[in-house]
Amino acid sequence: ATNVAHLDINTRVDALHPESLARLDEANVVLFSGGDQLRLTSTIGGTPFQQKLLQKYYHEDFIYAGKSAGAAAASYSLIYQGASNDAFLKGAVEMNSGLGLIDSIIVDTHFIQRGRIGRLFQAVTGNPMKIGIGLSEDTGLIISDNNNKMTAIGSGSVILVDGREILDTSLSKVDIGYPISISHIISHVMTRNDIFHFDQNKIIIKDSQYNNQ
Repeated sequence: ATNVAHLDINTRVDALHPESLARLDEANVVLFSGGDQLRLTSTIGGTPFQQKLLQKYYHEDFIYAGKSAGAAAASYSLIYQGASNDAFLKGAVEMNSGLGLIDSIIVDTHFIQRGRIGRLFQAVTGNPMKIGIGLSEDTGLIISDNNNKMTAIGSGSVILVDGREILDTSLSKVDIGYPISISHIISHVMTRNDIFHFDQNKIIIKDSQYNNQ
C-alpha cells in the first residue's frame, strides 16, 4: 500500500465532508476498525459516505475490510447487544440495521472467547434466511464471488450457524425473558483455508481426512 490515510469520521457531519467523500472515491480498500457497531452505523448510515461505500462495493474493484465492530456492521442486520449468559432468553438479543454490504449473513465477533453462540442462535432463528457467522480472535473470512464464497483465514475458528433448515421453534410463542426452543439448526466449524459456498450450501474442508479416499 503506497497511499494510506486515516478518515476521522466521528459525527454525521464528518460523513458529509467533501474531503472524506473524495478520499473514499479514490480508495481501493477501506478498513473499518473495532469499537461500537451501533455507533458506527448510526454515524454513517444514510449519509452520502454510506451510499458511496455501497456504490464502490457493488460496482467497482474494491475491498471492504472490517475488524470487530467493522466486521459486525458489514451486513444488512447486526447484533448490537445481548449478554452471553442470557442469550437463549427471548428478547435478550437486540438487532439493528448494518451498513448493507452483504444481505445473507449476520456476523458476531470475539465469538468463542466471549461465549456468544447463544445470541447467534437466537439471531438466526429470528432471521433463518441468513447465515450466522461467529469469528474467534485472530480469525477472519474473505467473502468473494459476488458474496457467494467464504474462505477462512487466521489461526482460530469460524462458526457458521445455518437456520435455513430449522424445523420448529418456540420463538413467537414464549414471552419475553423466557428460554426458546429450536429444532434442527445446523452449525459448521471452519478453520484456515476452508471454503463455504452459499449457492451449494456446502463447506469444503481443506485438510479433510477423507480427501484421498
